[in-house]
Amino acid sequence: MRHNKTTVLLLTMVIIASLFTGCVKAVEAEEIDLTTYDYSHEPVATIELETGEIIKVSLFTKIAPNTVNNFITLAMDGFYDGTTFHRVMKDFMIQGGDPLGTGNGGPGYSIKGEFNNNGFANGLKHTRGVISMARTRDKDSAGSQFFIMHKDTASLDGDYASFGYVISGIEVVDQIAEMAVDTNDKPIEPVIIKSITIELNDYEPESPIKM
Repeated sequence: MRHNKTTVLLLTMVIIASLFTGCVKAVEAEEIDLTTYDYSHEPVATIELETGEIIKVSLFTKIAPNTVNNFITLAMDGFYDGTTFHRVMKDFMIQGGDPLGTGNGGPGYSIKGEFNNNGFANGLKHTRGVISMARTRDKDSAGSQFFIMHKDTASLDGDYASFGYVISGIEVVDQIAEMAVDTNDKPIEPVIIKSITIELNDYEPESPIKM
């Protein structure tokens, strides 16, 4: 098959365009100071375990609005009730929110990753007590799974959608992080979330924007 110059040029342009498809320019964001951040008007998620322990998380609507709206919607729909913290890594994080309990489950959709390396300014660092969204290698693959930092992990900054902070119950995070796990980092004794309830504190959530 013979190609004239115009055809070759068009093919070259298509190849170049395909290489850049999905590429997003990283942005910078002003770092959030958790010692001065005003939580008073932010919604609060109460994570209650079946054993009665409670973790309270302030959700930062101005930092990751769609991520927060998604989390609130799932919680208020009862999506998280009966799920587990299925992945626990001491000195790193505890992860939950998977309806399958395997690390492969979700709500049946995904949302855009609200973090710097996906073109969204998010200055909340992954320090101890911060909550963030889990995802696959696809930057826009977060759904329902979340993790709470047990220790500071700067390598996650800019690559995951952090969206809140533990304001009460960090000792419960510590207890979970100390639990015995199997070779897949799954607790030997299940850590079951009885419910996640939301205090809106006058915040009016919107329906999450889905991919």
